[in-house]
This record gives sequence, structure tokens and C-alpha cells, in this order.
Amino acid sequence: MRPAQMRSPDDRCSAEDLREAWPFLAARERVDGFQTLPRPEAEEFFFELAAADQARLVVALPEGERRSWVRLLPPDDAADMVQAAPPAERETLLALLDEPTRQEVQGLLAYAEDQAGGLMNTRFARLRPEMTVDEAMAYLRKQGRQQAETIYYCYALTPDQKLVGVVSFRELFDAAPGTRVRDIMRTSFVAVTESMPELEVSLLFQRSGLLALPVVDRDGRMRGIITADDVVHVVAEQATKEIQKIGGSEALGAPYLAVAFPTMVRKRAGWLSALFIGEMLTATAMGYFEKEIERAVVLALFVPLIISSGGNSGSQASTLVIRAMALGEVRLRDWWRVIRREMSAGLVLGSILGSIGLVRILAWVGLFGSYGPHYVLVATTVAASLVGVVTFGTLAGSLLPFVLRRLGFDPASACAPFVATLVDVTGLVIYFSIASIVFRGTLL
Repeated sequence: MRPAQMRSPDDRCSAEDLREAWPFLAARERVDGFQTLPRPEAEEFFFELAAADQARLVVALPEGERRSWVRLLPPDDAADMVQAAPPAERETLLALLDEPTRQEVQGLLAYAEDQAGGLMNTRFARLRPEMTVDEAMAYLRKQGRQQAETIYYCYALTPDQKLVGVVSFRELFDAAPGTRVRDIMRTSFVAVTESMPELEVSLLFQRSGLLALPVVDRDGRMRGIITADDVVHVVAEQATKEIQKIGGSEALGAPYLAVAFPTMVRKRAGWLSALFIGEMLTATAMGYFEKEIERAVVLALFVPLIISSGGNSGSQASTLVIRAMALGEVRLRDWWRVIRREMSAGLVLGSILGSIGLVRILAWVGLFGSYGPHYVLVATTVAASLVGVVTFGTLAGSLLPFVLRRLGFDPASACAPFVATLVDVTGLVIYFSIASIVFRGTLL
């Protein structure tokens, strides 16, 4: 879809066309395209937009249309939109809400964006423990039409809003008409506090398998609920940040195509420069073993093989440990168990690669007569070096995340690149040290 097509009021574009073109369109073109959509498609498209895009779109719409779009959003989504908007536009967006919703949104904005309070929705199905099932069902019909986001679960509250029980809609539906809510509600339930970090909330959803979790304050008073769809973007965003950091870059914090080119370069150049400086140590190590390389030039042929194998094994180990940490499968106290496990894995993996390297060198000697009269020593050196380098790389990759976490840093931010740089240097030292021992009395 060409931008020019959307400027004509007579043109119609589908939501799919607009969705594909959206990252490439200017602000005015986005508004023009959005206004050509039929209202049902436009509403669906609006809900799919990121909070920042929703804010920019609403502000760019004609004044008479803004209110209807902002009031479509539930309080938690409206709070996300206001929070994502530039500070100068926040009051404008808040003014478009009705008074009760504005108060709810302002209450949500008081919480940090990455806390449970910042994710919750203050509209939920409330019941009193002394209600009968019939009274509860009638009350829920009214709440469902007016203010409850979901009635999968209903929450029994005391007059001072303390949460005392949870009952599912199915349990209410299956209960006898005269049964009291207190007789069927579960008094043992999972709840989160207002200040719980969003990542911990997502892990709690994963462990509990629930569709919604209640949010309570320190006194047990219920403040709202977080639904599973509220944490989907949290999980996706966190995974994206970790993957970008593991690749040796700062987290972009926005969709790839939405990041300005200077920002993209700045976020990548810092780590790339630091790693380049670190890789200079590789040249230093090569210079230290210059005499050995001059006497046995054949050793230089296998330098890329050795250092890449160590870097790959280290990156594997660090990625596995970082992900296990993020999912709560591994904690700081588990470091010794992980090190022992990775030591064994490194020895086995190094032996496998060493065997492959040994067979390859001997095969090339048989086929092409390569590597000179001391090919057995070359094969032995390469095989032994691969065992040592892969084992060291695996240990370094598994230990560094624990060190960074213990020092208060994010393991994903520097682990894999640092491991690769570290193993490149130590791999050369291991390789030429083994070569010095194996070739002593012959070439060296």
C-alpha cells in the first residue's frame, strides 16, 4: 500500500495493509490510513497498537474524535498509553477520560511501570462472602455489563476491601441456588503484592496456570487484578531485551524499524568497541607465541578452529544458564551444581570435537599428504587443545552469569560477548602451551 493511496477520502485500505505499512508511514499518513478503516476494523487495529503508537495516533486525530478512542481502553491500558506518551501530552490524554476512569488511571500511574501495580486493572468482579449464589449471579450480571474486566474469577471481599476468598464463575454456576459464597470460595489462593516486579508476576502465572491473579496491598486489601494477557507483552519484552543483550548490544527498547538510525548505532557501538579492544589481547597473545608460530607454521592453520570452538561452547553454556536464571530454574546458591555439571559437559563435548579434529587431520594426511612429517604431533596437539579450550569455555560461560548476578549486574548484558573474548585469548594460551609440550624436541 502506497502512502499516497491513503490521502484520498474515497480510498479504502484494509487493516492488514495498514498493519504492514505502519512502520514506514509518517504521522499524517498513519492518521489518514486509520481513518479510512471501517469502525469495527479500526477498533481492532487500535487495540493491537503499542501504547506509544496509540498515544501518538490519538493526539494526531481531529479533536472531536479523540475522546471516543481513548474511552475504549480499560483503565490499565489507558494508563499504559498515558505513560508512553511524551510528558507534554499526558494531561491532554487524561482530560479525554471521564472522571471516574481518570481517577483510576491516575492511581495506576502512581505505580512504577515494571511493578504489579502498574500492570493491574482496578475493575474486577467483587462479591460479599454472605451472598447466596443467586444474589452473586445477579450481581455479576450487573458488574459484567458495567465494570468487570473478567468474571473467570470472582473475589470475596470484606467491607474494608480485604480479600478473603476466590471463587470461579464455574463454581458459582454449579453450586446449589441457596449456597453462600463463603461455603464454596477458596480461602487458600495465590495473590501478588503491588510492588512485586513484573518478571516475578509472569513467573507466578507460569507456575500457577491461572488466568488472573489478585493484587493486594500490604494489609491484604485488594487493589485490582492482573490477567494473563496483561503479562504476555511483559514476557515478550523481557525475552527481546535478553536476546538483544546476549548478542552484544544494548536493548533497543522499541521495534527494530522504529528505532532511529543514530540510536541504533549508539546502542551497538559501545559494546562492539569494548569487545574489539578486548579482542586486541588476542593479537598480543599471538605475538607472545610468535617464535613458536615461525618454527611450526602448521600450528597457525588451526588457530581459528581452536578459538571458535571455545567461544561457541562458552556461548552455549552462558545462554543456557542465563535463560535458566530468568525462568527461576537456577539461583545463585546453585552455582556449584551448575559448575560440576558444565565441567562434565565440557570434557565430553571437548572430547567429541577433539576426536573429530583428530580424524579430520589424519584423513587429510592420508588423502593429500598434508601437515608434514609431524602430523601425528599436530593431530595430538589439536585434539588435546580442543578438550582444554572447550572445557574452559564451558566453565567460563556457566560461571560468568553467577559472577555478574552476584555483583548486581544483568548477566544477559555482557555474558556471551565477554565469554567469547575471554575464551579467544585463553584458547590461544592453552593451544600454544600444549603445542610447546607436545613439540618439544622436534619443531620447538
